[in-house]
Amino acid sequence: MKLFQSKYIWVITSFVLFTGYWVSCTKDDQVLDVATAVNGTELFSQLTSTAPTIDGAIDAAWDKAAKLNFDAPMPDPGNGLWAGYQGITLPATLRSMYDNQYIYFLAEVPDKDKNINVSPWYFDPVTKLWNKEPGSRTLDANGNLLREGFGKDQFAMLWNIDNSTPKFTTQTCYASCHIFTPYLDYSTPTPIYKSNNSGNHYSNAQSEKIDQWWAHPQRGMLYGYMDDNYQDWAGGPAVTSLAGGNGNGRHFDDLVPNGTASTTWPYRPNYTADATQGSANNSQNLKLDGTGTSVAVPLWVIPNSTVGFIKVEDTLAGGTAVKITGVSSAGVLSYTTGTIDPNVGTDYQRLGTTATSGIGAKCFPSVILSAVKAGRADINLSAVYTGSGWIYEFKRLLKTADVLKQDVNFSSLADQPFGVAIFDKSNYQHAIKANLVLKFKK
Repeated sequence: MKLFQSKYIWVITSFVLFTGYWVSCTKDDQVLDVATAVNGTELFSQLTSTAPTIDGAIDAAWDKAAKLNFDAPMPDPGNGLWAGYQGITLPATLRSMYDNQYIYFLAEVPDKDKNINVSPWYFDPVTKLWNKEPGSRTLDANGNLLREGFGKDQFAMLWNIDNSTPKFTTQTCYASCHIFTPYLDYSTPTPIYKSNNSGNHYSNAQSEKIDQWWAHPQRGMLYGYMDDNYQDWAGGPAVTSLAGGNGNGRHFDDLVPNGTASTTWPYRPNYTADATQGSANNSQNLKLDGTGTSVAVPLWVIPNSTVGFIKVEDTLAGGTAVKITGVSSAGVLSYTTGTIDPNVGTDYQRLGTTATSGIGAKCFPSVILSAVKAGRADINLSAVYTGSGWIYEFKRLLKTADVLKQDVNFSSLADQPFGVAIFDKSNYQHAIKANLVLKFKK
């Protein structure tokens, strides 16, 4: 999740003034009235004796939970990555409940269309080559929209693990995002300050960690889970100062530094390997007609399918997907028992090149999906698109079995600052609502 901090202190200050809010932690024995007026920053979690079913349907039990309504604006970090997205504000509603085991959340996000087929494969009948649609909007030199992005709808939250990150108290999402934070580059004979183009997340001290929850179509969502990640300091200033702030502190749960580092600049620490899970690229290179130029084509396809995803079980023995083994100079794909000719009709092609034109119904997914496991699967999720928006219903144990300090602990029922990110048909650009706080009604 790329939640961005602005280049200079005054930008952060302006944002805090814009949000206009910070509350100090309340006493553990507080009593909150669920009818308390929503002020746009406080999410009251209601004690419940009836647990909601995590199925994306809004149970009657949710009627007792106070709604937090807010608008999340798109930031302008200034690096051009958000070009074409400035001025966009995305609304959302949050509710929460808890019992003696779990905390439950319900997020409702209006959205005029469903987007989970990310950067799909399409065939270009002019070049006779297979390509992928861009994940973000394409603009001309004057900033006018040429082509809508083919990214994904997503919902994410950040939490301060054990209050370890001091800046999270006042900045939440922005506490770990270092885009355009000037850094002192020690890789030159005379260290000089440079701007930071990375936008990666990392904390500011070895002891600081942040919990990252991600409703992500390519990472667990279709299997009933959020992808549970965390953020750390990415090796610290010795790495990030040399790397231009490019130290990536975002990691899947269960991964830890393995005690080694890369042997080349910028010598980032290495982490333990993740089991195959979440997603994998549906891509390979094959030679045209078996002997010609090597070109990129899909690896697995489901012939005649109009579904925007392929699950890993589709690629296993008995699955419905077939492996592409050849491509002709005309773009015809071959597999063991047949061929797919994308020149016949437009099912595998772009339906025009304008900002609003789409793609053929049979264009192929660009990723293979699989379930997340172990620590990445701590959060049960049902994500349902209703035709006018998303319902994200999810639950997590108040205290997980985590021993690696990678999960936030709610068991004390203390107030918890948090931030939210909302993606609308984009892989990176997202709206941010920072400086929110979760309060438990006891």
